[in-house]
Order: sequence, then C-alpha cells, then structure tokens
Amino acid sequence: MAVLRAHGIEAALPTGFGGRIFVRPTVGHEVPRPVAHFATVPVAADAGDFGSGIVTALGPTDVFAVLFEYGPESVGTKLFARQGLPGPFQEGHFRTTVLRRGLPQQSGTQWFFTESGRPFTFYAVLGSHARRVALVPRVNELLAALAVHPTSTVQAAGVPWN
Repeated sequence: MAVLRAHGIEAALPTGFGGRIFVRPTVGHEVPRPVAHFATVPVAADAGDFGSGIVTALGPTDVFAVLFEYGPESVGTKLFARQGLPGPFQEGHFRTTVLRRGLPQQSGTQWFFTESGRPFTFYAVLGSHARRVALVPRVNELLAALAVHPTSTVQAAGVPWN
C-alpha cells in the first residue's frame, strides 16, 4: 500500500489507486492551496484541479476524487460549516447533475467541510453511474484512508509535509 504525504494531507492509497498531493505555482497575487488527486487511472501532472484530463479517461469501473483546500477566510462560513471529512457515501449521494463536466454515464458528488481547521471540498466522480453500487465502496475506502492535519502541525513538521 502506497502512502502519500504532503502539505498536511495523508493518504494510504487503497489497492488500485494512484495519486498526488501538490500546490500549483503562484500566479499573480493568488495564494495557491493544496490539491490532492486520487484515481484508478493514471493521474497526469497537468490535470486540472477538479480532474480535467483525468475524468475523460475513466472507464466504467474507475473512480476519481479530489481533495481541494480553500483559503483560511472560508473557515466559519456557512458553506464550510460541516465539521470533518464527509462519508461514508451511499449510492444516492452520486448524481449525474453534480459533474463539473457532464460526461455520459458518469456521476459525482461534492461536499464542502472543515477538517483540522482547514476548509476543503471533496469531489468524486464514478466512471459509471450504472455501476455505482460497486464503485461507491471504492470511494469510501479511499475516504477512510485520508487524514488532514492542522496547518500548525504542517508548519511545525517541516520537511515531511512539504
């Protein structure tokens, strides 16, 4: 089992999953935040934050998920009021209308929350809405393998989280 650790995000990847945790380069005055991609297909370095370049490669038995961090100004807002990682998910949590890019046969779910004082969204896409009974447990397996550490822990830890 591969374990990814960076930027205060840790993932013990379930069998069949690959991934990466990164921060995009700064553009202008933007403050980039950590993004974590996980998928049962190859995760390209040039993929978009919410999976453009990955979701089009999903087959009917594949899964893609992203954990995307927002800025500290989002903590305490209504959108991020949920405390803790979401899940476990059920089949009804996945809908064809949730997709950022509506691809035939796929479905997704998106949840906003705060974990360890950090605001995130968790967005997942199933390669086949018709096979969600088999695929949702894979998303739950991934979600159970994720951990988010407080920003102060990330800063104090230094090298292991960078």
